[in-house]
Amino acid sequence: MTLENRLSAFVALGDYLRALTEEELEYLARRTGQFNNFFDLPNVSAALSGIAHMLQREALEKWVAQYDFSQITPKKVGVVMAGNIPAVGFHDALCILLSGHILQAKLSSDDPFLVRHLLDKLIELDDRFLTQVQFVDMLKESDAIIATGSDNTARYFEYYFAKRPHIIRKNRTSVAVLTGEETLEELAALGDDILRYYGLGCRNVAKAYVPVGYDFTPFFEAIEYKKEVVNHHKYQNNYDYNKSILLVNRVEHLDNGFLMVTESKNLVSPISVLFYETYTNAEDLKAKLTEVQDKLQCVVSKEGAWQNSFSFGQAQCPAVTDYADGVDTMAFLAKL
Repeated sequence: MTLENRLSAFVALGDYLRALTEEELEYLARRTGQFNNFFDLPNVSAALSGIAHMLQREALEKWVAQYDFSQITPKKVGVVMAGNIPAVGFHDALCILLSGHILQAKLSSDDPFLVRHLLDKLIELDDRFLTQVQFVDMLKESDAIIATGSDNTARYFEYYFAKRPHIIRKNRTSVAVLTGEETLEELAALGDDILRYYGLGCRNVAKAYVPVGYDFTPFFEAIEYKKEVVNHHKYQNNYDYNKSILLVNRVEHLDNGFLMVTESKNLVSPISVLFYETYTNAEDLKAKLTEVQDKLQCVVSKEGAWQNSFSFGQAQCPAVTDYADGVDTMAFLAKL
């Protein structure tokens, strides 16, 4: 297959996703949710919409034009796919197949259906992908590895795959920078950055940096529209549990009935909890963010004003060029 053949197939896959009917989305969400109850219709729809947004010809052509795949000798590239949000492993599959390599996908037990469905549809659109896509339980035959996991599993991956070219991703999280000058609309958008996918993704904002004396009242008012998250039984279980922990330990916190906010130096907050940390001035804030930059997937701020940040509401809308952990997957594949 030529690069143009591969591009055209993915563009067609994007067209398929954009044309999904409500009934088809409900079916996909129902099947996906059988393996992970957090993968409900709103979240599956959001994930597929994000993938469809990536799969636009102009964006794909501009992206791949940055790399030279003309001399690629196809290698088997194994991917240990995460399962924290729906179809989160699709971007790695896209990179591998567009670059001309062979995908060996080890699907997550939390998300074994949706990525397979997307790749099966890709094969249906161009059956030449049949020899390029493999679903495997073991990665012993892979020539290179891309693996995503916790900091603990990353150490295992580093040891196990040490002799093969690899990208090993560790825990990442996202943060917000607030100044107190945000509009209610911007704070409402931040609510989506925090609560989309119930806070399970590495691009979900888990902590906010706020000026000393920050008033959270406007924030709580702005995100009231997200209150239905607590109607999900697993989210409510987390909310009830984490609330009891804060109360028993007498930890000072704010609570609006579905999200709790508490001060903490930690970066990764539990589901239903937003951590915050105060700063005194721009220099203090810069020092705090610099200290943790290797742990951050993305930063959101008012109009994306903070360096290398996204606007509020855009954390869960990565472009095709936004690589996990900031590691250029396509560059890695081009050198194999």
